[in-house]
Amino acid sequence: MSDSDSKKVLYDTDYEAGQDNLQRWGIDVHNPVFWIASAIVILFVLGVLIAPGASKELLDGAKWSAIGAFDWLFMLGGNIFVLFCLALIVLPHGKIRLGGAEARPEFSTLSWFAMLFAAGMGIGLMFWSVAEPTAYYTGWYETPLGVEANTPEAAQKAMNATMFHWGLHPWAIYAVVGLSLAFFSFNKGLPLTIRSAFYPILKDHSWGFFGHIVDIVAVVATLFGLATSLGFGAQQASAGLAYLFDFEAGLSTQIAIIVVVTLIALFSVVRGLDGGVKILSNINMGMATILVLFIFVVGPTAVIISTIGTTFTGYLGDIVSLSNWVDREDEAWMQGWTVFYWAWWISWSPFVGMFIARISKGRTVREFIVAVLLVPTLVTLFWMSVFGGSALDQIQNGVGELANGLGAVELAMFQMLENLPLAVLTSTIGIVLVLVFFITSSDSGSLVIDAITAGGKVDAPVIQRIFWVIIEGMIAAALLFGGGADALAALQAAAITTGLPFTVILIVMCVCLFMGLSHEKTYVVKKDD
Repeated sequence: MSDSDSKKVLYDTDYEAGQDNLQRWGIDVHNPVFWIASAIVILFVLGVLIAPGASKELLDGAKWSAIGAFDWLFMLGGNIFVLFCLALIVLPHGKIRLGGAEARPEFSTLSWFAMLFAAGMGIGLMFWSVAEPTAYYTGWYETPLGVEANTPEAAQKAMNATMFHWGLHPWAIYAVVGLSLAFFSFNKGLPLTIRSAFYPILKDHSWGFFGHIVDIVAVVATLFGLATSLGFGAQQASAGLAYLFDFEAGLSTQIAIIVVVTLIALFSVVRGLDGGVKILSNINMGMATILVLFIFVVGPTAVIISTIGTTFTGYLGDIVSLSNWVDREDEAWMQGWTVFYWAWWISWSPFVGMFIARISKGRTVREFIVAVLLVPTLVTLFWMSVFGGSALDQIQNGVGELANGLGAVELAMFQMLENLPLAVLTSTIGIVLVLVFFITSSDSGSLVIDAITAGGKVDAPVIQRIFWVIIEGMIAAALLFGGGADALAALQAAAITTGLPFTVILIVMCVCLFMGLSHEKTYVVKKDD
């Protein structure tokens, strides 16, 4: 038996036999996943529109019940993902190349990083880089590790905790999913869909009931997450425009923003990865770099430089305390912020992980982990130190509106920029960045949903991608129009609640990935011999 034959025996599948694809009218969809996920989304949106207040109350209850009862599972899972990824960097498995020894990257390193960063959490950094440190320092909703608000220690813990929420842990969640999907698709020839990651344990049962459930939940969570973010993003952008140009940011403005974002995302998704997502991501990263460097130069530069150093050492010093869930004196803060974040990142992991997998063929495992885990953490350190450090400096010196405390979260970034030179220009750039980050999330998310609902195909008809982009925009617009903030909060609560089962799924995914990488390592060694 040849090496290739022995490899095939271990990973041969009956996937096509398990497929029930509809290939008519120019579409190619996987019947159980596409139709069931679509039905769930439609019924859910209708329910929320009919009773937005009751839906928010019901789903908020489910969300906080999951967070309160299973905070230990979310915290434990986050720690496992970080340790697992760090181990892969130093283990021999890190030499394995995604796609085989002869595979080469499809995208340049800069474009690759720009796309994964834009899809991963670029929009979150725009929204929370000022608001979160401000909230922790002023005690807007509890303080981390039980420190007293508005003290020098609170300022340090505020930056440490912010970095904790945007550093290694969330990127490790994305890395586990992305690496699993990329490995089993590019190295083992399995479809690029969530269920493929469980083949080492489930074998051909992956294409049955369990696989359908995993993919359906992934589609629903992704759609809910994207629609929620689009709705909240429209509110932030409209609030920023109103703040800058002194007009009322009503519902019509928010709907108009969603329409514009959807149309541009539609154009981008039709052009594909090379002509759409890659170009927008490169533009976005360029603008973000200019903005952060400008603030670094014209802002309190000495304070920012000091903040970078103290935040780095403080993050490393507090990471164990912040990762612990036993006997926390700040349990309310931990559940309200850290566990909430972990559930949110995990609910987004099918979307972001699959998109990262899609663009990572040709990279080694070690290169993948370093780029997806360590580099974004260092970039986030600089970004948070510039924005958060500038904001805290203004608060401590009684400068601007932030000195009066955190009011509207969506205005925090603009209130900080108002006290720096060229405030109108930088705030306008900030609004554009918010919108373009949403566009890149929308079109990359549509590519991912389309791949899952097409049974793992990455070359499904363009009309399907168009369908999903339009659906995302319609859900966000409908919820804003019919239920406002309550409807969006209900949708967000539903997305976060899906983080509970996906935490278990991701832990099992780590086991399956290690099994697959160990098999690949053994296969390569035998082949070399």
